[in-house]
Amino acid sequence: MTDTLTNEDVLDQLAAIAPDSPLAAARLTRDAATRHIQGSYRALFTVGDGIDFSLPARLEVARQVALWHGDSRLADFYARSQAPLAPATRGARLEAALVHAQLLSHRPAAASAEHLLDLKRAGWSPDAIVTLSQLIAFVSFQSRLLRGYRLINGQPVDTPSDQAAPAGRWRTVGHTRGGRSAPLAFTQKELGWEPWLAAKKLTEFTPQQQATLVNNGHADSDYFRLLGRNLPVLEQRTLTDKGIFYTSGGLARKERELAAAVASKVNGCLYCASVHARKAAQLSKQPEDVQRLLDTPPGLALSDGQSPRWRAEIDFAAALSATPATAGVQQLTRLRELGLSDVELLDLVQATAFFAWANRLMLTLGEPFDE
Repeated sequence: MTDTLTNEDVLDQLAAIAPDSPLAAARLTRDAATRHIQGSYRALFTVGDGIDFSLPARLEVARQVALWHGDSRLADFYARSQAPLAPATRGARLEAALVHAQLLSHRPAAASAEHLLDLKRAGWSPDAIVTLSQLIAFVSFQSRLLRGYRLINGQPVDTPSDQAAPAGRWRTVGHTRGGRSAPLAFTQKELGWEPWLAAKKLTEFTPQQQATLVNNGHADSDYFRLLGRNLPVLEQRTLTDKGIFYTSGGLARKERELAAAVASKVNGCLYCASVHARKAAQLSKQPEDVQRLLDTPPGLALSDGQSPRWRAEIDFAAALSATPATAGVQQLTRLRELGLSDVELLDLVQATAFFAWANRLMLTLGEPFDE
C-alpha cells in the first residue's frame, strides 16, 4: 500500500464534514456506501495490483479529471498526493490516456471503439484500459459527491450556479460495431450490451475470483467479466452500488432510480437509462411520466410536465450530472422546502453521482443493442 493513501475518509476531508454534523450522521446511516466509496479510492490508488499503470500516472490523470469536472479542491488533493513521488513519465502513453480522459469527462457519449484502439496503439493493455476507465469514471463520481455534500453541508462550491442541465446527446448510429441492431432513442425496454474489449471468460479467473463474481451475480455478464480485469476495483464498486441503492429508509427507491435515469439522460447513456427508467416506472407506477423524461430532446429541460417534487429532484440531479456540475443552493433549498431530510438529500446526491461513474463505463467500453 502506498504512503500517499490516507486512512481518513477523503470525502470527509474535502467536504469539511464535521463529526458532529447532520451530514456526518446521515453518512453513518449509509455506512456501507461510505466505506466502499473509500474502498474504491484505495483500490484504484494502490500500487502492486499487477497492472501496468503507475501510481504517478494514475494521480496525474485523476488531477486532470478533477479539473475538467470543475473541482479545484479535489484536483489539489491529487496534486498533493503526487508531490512525494517521482513525476509521471510523459510520453505518448500518458498523453493518450489524458486525451481519453478529457473525452470521457466532457463527452462520454462520443466515445467509440476506435478510441480504445488508440489507447492500445499507445501501449495500453486491456487490463490497463479497464483500470484507466474505472479511474476516470470514479473521479467523475467523486467530484459530484463532493459538490452535493458541500451543498448539504452549507459549504461553498466552485462555479456556483442554479442552472438546470438539459438532456444530452446520444449515439444514433443504428448498429453496433458487431453488426447488431442498436437503439436510436431512449426506451424502457430491455437492451443488450456489446463490449469493445474482450471480456474474460469465467474459466480465466482463479477459483477465488470466480467465487467473487458468482457471489455478486456477475459471472454471466460480459460487462462485469470485462470489469473483472481489475477485480478489486469491481468488487468495491459493486458494494458501493449496493450501499447507495439498496439501503432502507431515506429517499424512496423509485426516486433513487429516477435520479439514475436523469443522470443517464444528461450523459447520453441509453443502456443505463433503459434499466433505471424501467425500475423507476415500475416502482412509482408512473410509466408515462418516466417516458416523458426519456423522450426529452437534446438541449431541453428534463423536468417539464412533472410533479413539483419530481421536478425539483430532476432539476437537481440533472444539474449535478452536468460537466462541470451546476447544482446550487437554490435547488437544494427547494428540495428542503419540499420536505427532504438530510438522509434523503444524501441518497439523491449519491444515486445521481454514481451514474457519473456507471455511465462512463458503459459508454467507454461498449454499446447497447436491441434484444
